[in-house]
Amino acid sequence: MRIGQKAHPWVRRLLLPLSVVTILFASPADEKVTSEEPAGEGELTTEGELPVRQVSGFYSAAEAYFSPDGGHLILNARREEGETDYHVYTTSLDGTEILIINDQGSDACSYFYPDGNRLVFTSTRDHPELPRGDYSKVTDYPKGAELYCCNLDGSGRKRLTRNECYEAEVSVSPDGEWILFGRLTDGRMDLWRMRPDGSGEIRITDTPDWQEGGSFYLPDSEHIIYRAWKVEDQGKWPLPMTIFTIRHDGTERRQITHDTGTNWSPHPSPDGVHFVFVKIVPPANYEVYLMNLATGQQNRLTHNPAFDGFPAFAPDGKTINFSSNREFEPRSKRMAVYLMDISSLLD
Repeated sequence: MRIGQKAHPWVRRLLLPLSVVTILFASPADEKVTSEEPAGEGELTTEGELPVRQVSGFYSAAEAYFSPDGGHLILNARREEGETDYHVYTTSLDGTEILIINDQGSDACSYFYPDGNRLVFTSTRDHPELPRGDYSKVTDYPKGAELYCCNLDGSGRKRLTRNECYEAEVSVSPDGEWILFGRLTDGRMDLWRMRPDGSGEIRITDTPDWQEGGSFYLPDSEHIIYRAWKVEDQGKWPLPMTIFTIRHDGTERRQITHDTGTNWSPHPSPDGVHFVFVKIVPPANYEVYLMNLATGQQNRLTHNPAFDGFPAFAPDGKTINFSSNREFEPRSKRMAVYLMDISSLLD
């Protein structure tokens, strides 16, 4: 169903009660962090944008997600310039409470459990014998990337997967019943889910012609929003990508974006209607957009010639964070995380 037509049943149900990726850590494609025009040095907010502010305390940081209470972020970062690997940290929004969660191997995406008491993350910490790989290249994803959970301070770590596949792009359902992730096996990327303790693995997608990933549950904890690209397009740049929704039993797949460009990195609002995502504005400018699932309306949120990506909603649905190199050299892979209040667009 094309968005803008009659909403399918789960959208109608959600509407009733409402008032309301080194960067590419878990990135889907062989994407280049680049820009045709340089951003001004120290430039935070540019013309056409709502005000933004930086989360301080890191040399380079990206792909952040809010805690259930909205007061903290979990992200991948380097604290010092000379560090080689990115590791998982949590931080307060003002950057005053920074805690490293894992300091071994190379880490990627991470997420809070909805009860706010535990974390889940991807790391190669237990596979130093395997080639490092590259989280930004689908043809070289780290085969030793496993999923782990732990307490908020990094203690009580438990390994959830035990194989040499690439497992990353992890998130947790709002009801806390499922961990959602991507797994690469034999060159094929599919969506999987399992229980919070690592048991009961279920494959969601099994599509030889599509590579799926970057998935998150919608507020009903049954439907999932994700991005995918066609296998036949692999190797192209920019890589054409499409955003879909699907039930977590693998049925009711619905195409959400319909242009032929790059539609990447979706993250749903707690209102069940909106989501943020990234589009490449020609020739090569990554920008963050807000889209309404029920109407198809899109609003461009960022207007900076630098890379802007990895957007994610806060629990109140009024704020997003995103990652950008807008304060650094035009083609820098050094990133920072920024906050933007978008409540004025949701009235």
